[in-house]
Amino acid sequence: MFGIFGNNNGNRHVIIKAPMSGKVVDLSDLPDEVFAQKMVGDGIAIEPWEGIVAAPFDGRVKQIFPTGHALVLESKEGLAVLIHIGLDTVNLKGKGFRVLVKEGSNVNVGTALMEFDPELIEKNNYPLKSPIIMPEGQKIKYVEFTEERKVKRGQDVLMKVQLR
Repeated sequence: MFGIFGNNNGNRHVIIKAPMSGKVVDLSDLPDEVFAQKMVGDGIAIEPWEGIVAAPFDGRVKQIFPTGHALVLESKEGLAVLIHIGLDTVNLKGKGFRVLVKEGSNVNVGTALMEFDPELIEKNNYPLKSPIIMPEGQKIKYVEFTEERKVKRGQDVLMKVQLR
């Protein structure tokens, strides 16, 4: 697993750890065509077991969505990653989400970013499957995804990204 990054020969790469503990889900298995067909960008999803989101790498908070259901982080290497809690959860208008950081904040891997109420999301019939996406338009050479089906927040590697 993750064999291509053994010798990086000066190539820039970003290790993205799991921002949530849960079950790993392929984007193609999401019941949302925008994410499933990678219209926003490539990535992977997690069906979380708990309502805590942590920074998957050292970097900064680039954007927080007004409803608190999603945020964008930027790694020190310049890679942007969108963490979107659940699907269609924008419709909750912020209910059940608590952001713990501010835009522009520097974060380290494992820093708590937000809390959310999984029961409230499910009670309102929104899927908990949460995409972790690298938005289109970035200088990505290669992405290697974990083969693990269960990951632990802040500990397990979810993706390794080689930048151009």
